[in-house]
Amino acid sequence: MSKVKNEAWEWIKALVIAFGLAFLIRYFLFGSYIVDGPSMKPNFHTGERLIVNKILYDIREPKRGEVIVFHAPTDKDFIKRVIALPGETIKVQGDTVYINGQPLPEPYLQEVVEQAKKTGKPYNDLNWPETKVPEGTVFVLGDNRSDSTDSRMIGPVSFDKIVGRAEIVFWPVADWQYIH
Repeated sequence: MSKVKNEAWEWIKALVIAFGLAFLIRYFLFGSYIVDGPSMKPNFHTGERLIVNKILYDIREPKRGEVIVFHAPTDKDFIKRVIALPGETIKVQGDTVYINGQPLPEPYLQEVVEQAKKTGKPYNDLNWPETKVPEGTVFVLGDNRSDSTDSRMIGPVSFDKIVGRAEIVFWPVADWQYIH
């Protein structure tokens, strides 16, 4: 009987450690988030599940082009792309974003912008006047510029509201990708 008890005790300890580690990793290091809505099309779609690195921005500040998850003023988490950094000026005019007066290359939108031009319409119809991004914040935009609640509506996102950087689309399996 003692051998069975010892084996059962070892299993219980292993399971407690495994669940404890899973909790710590999930709560402090990585999280799973679901894309909800059209604001990040064509690159992300409703129902896709993302793994988000929660610790990265404890080590460094966000960089332009990174896709982040943050706590929005609507008590909901949003997924958007970092476009402008603290101290930079941003202006959105049609399909062109200007950072410090220079056009921002956006290869992640190139195809849809070109398709829109072929139809004679701009991809983006929500402009933004030249504005300086305050320190401690980033300016974010959805990839679906004409259908996104982003910094043009809610203002710059404070660093303390950022949950983390989206790293991987892991569901559905057919959409699996590392986010760069």
